[in-house]
Amino acid sequence: MVTPTRLAAVCRARDRLRELGPSAPSVRALATDAGLTTTGFIRIFAAVFGETPHQYRIRSRLEHAKRLLAEGELSVTEICFSLGFSSLGSFSHQFGQRVGVSPSAYRRRLRRQLGTPGVPPRALTPGCLELMAVALGGPGTSPG
Repeated sequence: MVTPTRLAAVCRARDRLRELGPSAPSVRALATDAGLTTTGFIRIFAAVFGETPHQYRIRSRLEHAKRLLAEGELSVTEICFSLGFSSLGSFSHQFGQRVGVSPSAYRRRLRRQLGTPGVPPRALTPGCLELMAVALGGPGTSPG
């Protein structure tokens, strides 16, 4: 059984798994901070969140990569290393495996869908802004 204290510690650790760069904590350090063994931490994390800390970290980084690719300011290589991947090959493999296309193909597809440079695709626009655009009769929308 997961106690409320342990659950809170694992939730804090999940937030820290999103940290990027050389200061990103290891799973072992997060387990220690949570007062658990590494194995116990991984087991509780997976039971609570449905994936291991490693899987969560990769998924979080890839979601961030998708946003950066959509913005289009950084190269794929710059995105790869800024997110803490050890190599471009590793990044491209993980991205392709989870997203279904390479990072470059993902960016090209977004650019084709965009039509307007610098405007994020609808999939990246918060729902409240979409509703406002419809209510105000914004471009490409038709009210009610």
